[in-house]
Amino acid sequence: MIPRLDAEKIAARDAQTLADLRRGAETVGFLTVYNTSITPERMRAVIAQYRAFFSLSDLEKRKVDMAITGSNRGWGAPSSEQVDPDANPDYKQVFDCGFEVEGSGLSVYASNLWPDSPASFRPVIEEYYQEALGVAMGVLRGIAEAIGEDPGYFDDKFDVPMALLRGNFYPQRPEWAGDKDFGIAAHTDYGCLTLLGTDGVPGLEVQLTDGTWRPVQAQPGEFIINFGEMLEMWTGGRVKATLHRVKGSAHERISVPLFFNPKFDTNVAPAGASEVIRAGDHLQKRFNETYIHLKNAS
Repeated sequence: MIPRLDAEKIAARDAQTLADLRRGAETVGFLTVYNTSITPERMRAVIAQYRAFFSLSDLEKRKVDMAITGSNRGWGAPSSEQVDPDANPDYKQVFDCGFEVEGSGLSVYASNLWPDSPASFRPVIEEYYQEALGVAMGVLRGIAEAIGEDPGYFDDKFDVPMALLRGNFYPQRPEWAGDKDFGIAAHTDYGCLTLLGTDGVPGLEVQLTDGTWRPVQAQPGEFIINFGEMLEMWTGGRVKATLHRVKGSAHERISVPLFFNPKFDTNVAPAGASEVIRAGDHLQKRFNETYIHLKNAS
């Protein structure tokens, strides 16, 4: 069972809510959260911006093609990612933007690429990015307390976050698609916490402990939360990273994940480990294994 939690009760440290939060983090690795500061209307407006961008011609989208960069900023064409080496490259399209640090030289803090059209795209997405950072931090503080840490445990690790905001466009599942073709193949997320807004169209599936796949969805304004490999490692397995996928269906689908990760030099090795594992090294390694243009460059 995937817990459905009230964000205001997480913030208030309601005992039952924190117990459910802990259960979701430790068992299935997924939960849904409602009653955040981001309204359904706001989420629909954000999704509309992504829909308008993805409706542009490929010629227009190629002007901000991440394949011409050494990072993951801008448009990712179909088959530009392969999250499962045993499956074919994913047939979705994406648009990525993230936290910028001028002059850092690190690709995880690279400058964003913004399209000229639609004209409202950049301001709407940048404003949403800031709002989503706040919601994600609120959930992460709840996670810290739920697993027995100080609620401010993560705070200073996220002052310069490697936080990537993505728009996913899943077209109708192609007629040619076979057993190895997915909108996004089975994978665990690479970082800490993913805050996923959607247009309400079903498609996401989560693998349960018995190996079966269960659909999980949320309407605009409610968020799906899941946890990544980095947080599982960092917490010594107290938080679970869970396989999930999108096979695709007869309906188009747009989702908007915020991949919320700490600053580059954060040590995400479990407590007591002799080896230091820098968050940025882990994340860059996984990016290089996933993005086709980064694979080809390495």
